[in-house]
Amino acid sequence: MTETIPPIASPELNVEGFTRQYLRELTYTQGTTLERASTNDKYLALARTVRSYLMSRWNRTVTQEFRKPARAVAYLSAEFLLGRQLDNALIASGLEEIAAEGLASLGLDLDELRAAEVEPGLGNGGLGRLAACFIDSLATLNIPAVGYGIRYEFGIFRQTFVDGRQVEEPDNWLDNGSPWEIARPEQEVEVSFGGHTEVGPDGTTTWVPGWSVLAVPYNYMVPGYLNGRVNTLRLWSARATHAFDLKIFNYGDYAEAVRAQTFAENITKVLYPEDSTPQGKELRLQQQYFFVAASLRDFVERVLGPDSDLRELPERITFQLNDTHPVIAIPELMRILVDLKGVPWDEAWAITQKCFAYTCHTLLPEALEVWPVELLSRLLPRHMEIIYRINDEFLAQVRAKFGNDEMLVRRMSIIAEYPERAVRMAYLASVGTFKINGVAELHSQLLREKVLNDFAVFAPEKFTNVTNGVTPRRFVRLANPGLSALITEAIGDGWVTDLGRLSELEPFADDAEFRRRFREIKRSNKDRLVTLLKNRDGIDIDPDTMLDVMVKRLHEYKRQLLKVLHVVAQYDRLKSGELDPASTVHRTVVFGAKAAPGYQMAKEIIALINHVGARVNGDPVVSQALRVAFPANYNVTVAETLVPAADLSEQISLAGKEASGTGNMKFALNGALTVGTDDGANVEIRQLVGDDNFFLFGLTEPEASAIQEAGYHPAAHYEQNPGLRRALDLIASGEFSGGDRSVFEPIVSNLLHEDRFMVLADYQSYIDAQERVDAYYRDQEAWSRSTVLNVARSGFFSSDRSMQDYLDRIWHAKPVPVEL
Repeated sequence: MTETIPPIASPELNVEGFTRQYLRELTYTQGTTLERASTNDKYLALARTVRSYLMSRWNRTVTQEFRKPARAVAYLSAEFLLGRQLDNALIASGLEEIAAEGLASLGLDLDELRAAEVEPGLGNGGLGRLAACFIDSLATLNIPAVGYGIRYEFGIFRQTFVDGRQVEEPDNWLDNGSPWEIARPEQEVEVSFGGHTEVGPDGTTTWVPGWSVLAVPYNYMVPGYLNGRVNTLRLWSARATHAFDLKIFNYGDYAEAVRAQTFAENITKVLYPEDSTPQGKELRLQQQYFFVAASLRDFVERVLGPDSDLRELPERITFQLNDTHPVIAIPELMRILVDLKGVPWDEAWAITQKCFAYTCHTLLPEALEVWPVELLSRLLPRHMEIIYRINDEFLAQVRAKFGNDEMLVRRMSIIAEYPERAVRMAYLASVGTFKINGVAELHSQLLREKVLNDFAVFAPEKFTNVTNGVTPRRFVRLANPGLSALITEAIGDGWVTDLGRLSELEPFADDAEFRRRFREIKRSNKDRLVTLLKNRDGIDIDPDTMLDVMVKRLHEYKRQLLKVLHVVAQYDRLKSGELDPASTVHRTVVFGAKAAPGYQMAKEIIALINHVGARVNGDPVVSQALRVAFPANYNVTVAETLVPAADLSEQISLAGKEASGTGNMKFALNGALTVGTDDGANVEIRQLVGDDNFFLFGLTEPEASAIQEAGYHPAAHYEQNPGLRRALDLIASGEFSGGDRSVFEPIVSNLLHEDRFMVLADYQSYIDAQERVDAYYRDQEAWSRSTVLNVARSGFFSSDRSMQDYLDRIWHAKPVPVEL
């Protein structure tokens, strides 16, 4: 008889148990003592202590899902912008107070150890942060789910400024160790590239690869909030199949001896390698195939097991494609089913279409990935053959439904013929999935009507909307402890997992004492920001000014240029005496943004912001009423302090260009009012918070489209608007570039002659909106009432609600509580 060995219990959930476990980790894992330990030693011991509490819950979750398989979700994303893990793990495990008290008993400060954590460099912006919010919510909703992505060694880059210009440095986030990841080298997966295909006597096709790499998994725990579930985020790191050639090494050719290792590891070296070169494009495609191939093999062979019936795959899993980066998974699953498992083509295609759903995150045609046929054929020859067949059969269906309209057929072909033969990945996703969703009501509408209109006409039942959301655990509960405590005092603590309950705050908007406390919390949050920026960046800001914030990826469509023109106009009016610094509303304008390394215009805009900021801040008159701050290397950690401190949220993209946005949601939930266009999720924010609590400006999407179709002439706005003319002339004159007129000439010329995103067309409407902002801010009681209403009416923007919409409309997975 085999004796059942009981599982090792997790540490006791009390101060004594926590302290004992902490000292054990410090002594036996870090190999040091409390007296000799460095700050990093103490942090690592703390992280591993908290991890140990989650580990037993994680093992229970995995064991239960192995014994009682349920329908699950696999979220495939090239980015997971997690942010720091310690605080989230503390609140999810109920350890916050215990940890603080236990560490204090040892003479340690929890806040000091928090500050030692380095944020994982696993994402770039909204796409990756959304993925992190979603896996948090899936765990909190008790949904069996796994996230799949890439373990980037260096992340995107660490941003610094030299003479106001962006300089990219490696993001060495792994240098001091990553206690939250657990390597599983024994579960590595081989991923192949190149080579050729061969057709056997029986008609079956075999891929003969040219080279291979190994995908090594690293697991991160994704805890649900106080519910015992811990899901898994599995990130893949590349290494060579033969990392070291001793014979070559012994001959003295040391570089050649490790060439294979270096070549393989390049695949997961850095997030989004510069792709303006053929080598960069190839590396990006390698990254995308690498992680989806490893992920599909992992699920099919390890999770399901080698003896599973893959015809039942759609009943077990939905693979959600987070944008076009993972779309190569569609032909990869077909290759697995047809070539490796012997499933007939038609049956395999039916299975594949039922397994995948696609989220489109853009309205910009250039953001929809297109891969040259030559590159795909060389790197993934079998997949190119599969794509050709998928396309041929799909176009036959198009002809059967719409007749021989060859222009329509060319438009809908997965293979573009001009300007070069290329695979349109968004089209492959539209054909190979059972659902396609946009990420805000307006975005989904424009997706159906413009971006993927032919596909929406062909298969309207595929299209749906799921408006994005953010996790209230990180972006309210953790980021804004003062506001969280006030909300809990007013309506109880259930809002943390049911954000719709924030509506119960509405009556408090008319309570003068509540508004006063709300303002005090905002001021306290500003004081926290003052400390952070002073210590981190050497930036001084005045907490008594209006905090006007624009933080997001630097892209022309997001229109940081429009904000800069407003700053320049204010500078001009203050310096000329048109505005009195003593009587105007004092503002601190805070920017945060990274530009892609190869995006030259975006980098020029960063330089302009910094040069304008230096001139504004250095002017003794202007700086009394207006200052500019641009902290480098904006990330989740900075956001958690900046967002709760903000008074005004800048969401000013050209209508019809922003898919959704999630920063707009974070700001509204933390009591900032929005100045914005009717674009992305701004539309829904304005509808929910009310026109009186939102500063709307700018062209609508139909108006912008009509003007562009009729022929847009930006210089006409320059000629007709004296304020705009003065602002642009100041930039062109060298006022912000030491008298050198050539420095920002490319920006001025672009605005006057092209202005693709209609900055000049929306300029006066934006200036008028800012005048309304100033007037409203002067009445702090009215402003406070609106901020409370913004919080009370923004509960819709929880990622828990987003996930529930995905579950109801797309995935149809059910909650599976973990048995405690």
